[in-house]
Amino acid sequence: MAFLQRFYHLRKHSNHFNLCSFKRSNALLTSYSNNCFESRHCRSQSTSVQESNFNKGPLQGIRILDLTRVLAGPFATMVLADLGASVIKVERPGVGDETRLWGPPFMGTESCYFFSVNRNKLSLAVDIKTPEGATILRELALRSDVLVENFVPGSLARMGLDYGHLQPSCPGLIYCSLTGYGTTGPYSARPGYDVMAASVGGLMGVTGPTGGPPCKVGVAMTDLATGLFAHGAIMAAILERNKTGRGQKIDCDLLSTQVACMSNLASSYLNGGVEGKPYGSAHASIVPYQAFQTKTGYLSVAGNSNEQFSALCRRLDLGCLLEDDRYADNSGRVRHRDTLLPVLSKRFLELSTQEWLEKFEGASFPYAPVNTLSQTFNDPQVLHNDMVKTIEHPSAGHIKIVGPPVQFSESCNKIRSHPPRLGEHTRQVLSEVLSYEASAIEELARRNVVQLCED
Repeated sequence: MAFLQRFYHLRKHSNHFNLCSFKRSNALLTSYSNNCFESRHCRSQSTSVQESNFNKGPLQGIRILDLTRVLAGPFATMVLADLGASVIKVERPGVGDETRLWGPPFMGTESCYFFSVNRNKLSLAVDIKTPEGATILRELALRSDVLVENFVPGSLARMGLDYGHLQPSCPGLIYCSLTGYGTTGPYSARPGYDVMAASVGGLMGVTGPTGGPPCKVGVAMTDLATGLFAHGAIMAAILERNKTGRGQKIDCDLLSTQVACMSNLASSYLNGGVEGKPYGSAHASIVPYQAFQTKTGYLSVAGNSNEQFSALCRRLDLGCLLEDDRYADNSGRVRHRDTLLPVLSKRFLELSTQEWLEKFEGASFPYAPVNTLSQTFNDPQVLHNDMVKTIEHPSAGHIKIVGPPVQFSESCNKIRSHPPRLGEHTRQVLSEVLSYEASAIEELARRNVVQLCED
């Protein structure tokens, strides 16, 4: 109890200063953003300034408090971190993000899964269920631009860390919640994972072989799409705050993302009454548009337009198909897929994938081999795009990371630091961001409120 009294006494005097500083920083951010907007087209900048800006991400100066785990939230915050935002990843002492244990494979004691979405972040291990831990989170919220969380709705409210509790003292805070099904409604209290949202949202029902059981997509696309929606929403809220000076609450959920991503299939059902069904690698509305088996593997080919279909038939030496009125346009080809596709499939089986690639070189229709991951990461275009980066990790040694897919001409989007060890930056965050004394940090660690990562 004596420690708690000392703890609150030391911290209570900082909150008013922090709030005022935050408001002033918000005003400065608005001014800075407007000035940057006005000067973007100025061509009189010095070379040194241009070089300096190129080495900084467009989100430099934005601090994000990341309370998310697993995939959707960490993916969103990693994208923002790649763009230069300072991301503080809050983790539970002794356990951390669940994906640290999702393996094999492991590199040292860390899972390869965790490596995939947690670069460019600082790890703060703190027990937010303790009064001291919750206070640390509230203090960090005062000093942050964005808070992202993916707790079951209501969990953070019990700790005073939901938007309703934080907003009065953090009016500029952008608070993004990621949930499985939404913050209200009959499913809101359910835990949600990618495959559940893909099940309820219709994706699994249209994925897999024709007439076969439902299949999940090979990677968690619902999670990843939710992360991208969240990233875009946060960017929009930052722009809005630059105009108004006010933060806001953002709600993203896996189910709504999945329903939105049903796109053309959703429109076909809602407007045309057509129930979606699985077609394997084929397309419900375009024929041919699928992977065909060859002597040695599979090759994906599309004949979206009449011109492309005509070019494909000529490369396949199947000009006779062009004389068949059933295949004169895409609507006919869709209606008569059951007669057209067997002819194409039989022809593709006559040569190897490599032979077809050589035969199709320079063609006007799209085509591509279906690669394994080993083939993908040795593909000439993937190598040219320089997607894989090798970085040093303190405990795992050299690790390989797939880098950001987007490049900018005037700023930086890159890997700056390794995926952190659990609590690797606890001391740094508490001392540099919150100005805690070393003795106070040690006492918090002794009481298991925080976890320190000692080299």
